[in-house]
Amino acid sequence: MTEYYYTQNPEVLHEKRQWQFTLLNQNLTFNSDNGVFSKATVDFGTRTLLEALNLKEFTGEVLDVGCGYGPIGLAIAKAVPEIHVDLVDVNLRALDLCKENAEQNNIHNVTIWESDTYDKVEKTTYQTVVSNPPVRAGKSVVTKILVEAKNHLQVGGSLIIVLQKKQGAPSAKKKMEQVFGNAKIIHKQKGYYIIKSVKESQ
Repeated sequence: MTEYYYTQNPEVLHEKRQWQFTLLNQNLTFNSDNGVFSKATVDFGTRTLLEALNLKEFTGEVLDVGCGYGPIGLAIAKAVPEIHVDLVDVNLRALDLCKENAEQNNIHNVTIWESDTYDKVEKTTYQTVVSNPPVRAGKSVVTKILVEAKNHLQVGGSLIIVLQKKQGAPSAKKKMEQVFGNAKIIHKQKGYYIIKSVKESQ
């Protein structure tokens, strides 16, 4: 059986590697391995999402859902050291790498733990939830990330996601509109959509 990156314990041989990448004007060193998403470099969707962010809006707590080895959440935490970022994923190998990457890049304003989407996330006061959803895990997982984000956001907080048009970005935008009453494409690049919804009321 092929083990994908969205399983808890990918049964693939380790092949650790290390490389550097600049995100949000921060030079970061990443450890990566087999069994995690985009193991050889930071994927284009993640880069596109980060480029679309207005970091001046980041003043409260952030949650990175499906964090992988950490490029989104760690880049935000490094760029805005006065905030706190929580990173969750179901993949234990990815989480170990994420913890290594936080330590290696001297990023201390983060908490990293195992959670299948929001199953072990208790906070309901995040200012921002960000996600590059695991499309291969299936539509139900992606939909859960979109729908349940609202329960974990404070009023005025935002969900920001990246999806390719061909992988369901238009239907995701519709779903976000249903849940939040609003959804806006804040950036588009090479078929990738960055979609943002704001929680306007409880």
